[in-house]
Amino acid sequence: MDRRGLRPRDDEGLQSSCSFPPLRVFPSLRAKGGKQSPLLSLRARGGNPSPLLSLRAKRGNPCIRLAFLLCLSLLAITSSAAGQQQVSFASLDGTQIKAWLLQPPEQARGTVLALHGCGGLYARAGTRQGQLNARHQAMADMLLAQGYAVLFPDSLSSRGLTQICTQKIGSRSITQSERRQDALAGMNWVAAQPWANSSRVALLGWSHGGSAVLAATDAKHVQVMVQTIKPRVAIAFYPGCSAARKAGYQPNTQLVMLLGALDDWTPPGPCVALGKELGAEVHVYADSYHDFDNPVGVVRLRTDVPNGVHPGQGVHAGPNHEAREQAYARVRQLLSAAFD
Repeated sequence: MDRRGLRPRDDEGLQSSCSFPPLRVFPSLRAKGGKQSPLLSLRARGGNPSPLLSLRAKRGNPCIRLAFLLCLSLLAITSSAAGQQQVSFASLDGTQIKAWLLQPPEQARGTVLALHGCGGLYARAGTRQGQLNARHQAMADMLLAQGYAVLFPDSLSSRGLTQICTQKIGSRSITQSERRQDALAGMNWVAAQPWANSSRVALLGWSHGGSAVLAATDAKHVQVMVQTIKPRVAIAFYPGCSAARKAGYQPNTQLVMLLGALDDWTPPGPCVALGKELGAEVHVYADSYHDFDNPVGVVRLRTDVPNGVHPGQGVHAGPNHEAREQAYARVRQLLSAAFD
């Protein structure tokens, strides 16, 4: 085989040319049938997008069969190199927490503990029902492509619930106490794994999970004070900050908050004020509601949520793709600076 191309003979003995650009393979995990199967993103050298295959034949096209076999071979290689596996660990409150671990095919540059929001980890309808929802999958894909491992603890179904968004905050059975203990135990579990570097762990969370990021990095809380494994950076997408601010929250690591300017579920105001008091990094994205980093859907009013700025009147949630790309770019920069 010549790296510049393959030159097979066609069925009639006439020489034909199948030209393939130099390729690099990046696994992109997409769930199918409850399991993760890699998709292939093939790029030319230098990272520039290139056609999947460039086929040229003088007569007929026997290259098609060869291209198909090549793709199958690459799929087999990447499916064994990257995937999703279910793991479990004991939370600090004794609950056995189910979690999903996704690892890059090479040695991970670091590990991100990703904390879901009040809606849980999974899609509840559509073709992705029962799988990581689109927001979580998109973040996992991005982090894996950057060479990071990702651990998604499932704090809800591990305790018999699927979501708590429709519960009033004061009546919720799963609070930031449980989320803190899950996050701390999750970091301990990562640190004990032979493939992980215990000094290269980050926390990232959304909404209720963003508040959990604050809870798990509160230097004034006794459970955090005695924790030996600390995150290099804590990234919170649209957390609720009022309780943390009232409690005198002080982070034990670099804190970054990514907020939507129009968020009427967890409004940005308290987080902006908290950021100023702490000297933390805060980004407020214009024209953005709660869940602005979701790669799918549209902004809609959720009347089933009793909390928010106007209790009983519902809250808005939905994507702003420009804000999402800006936030993802900042996440990449933060992790690179923290781990490299």
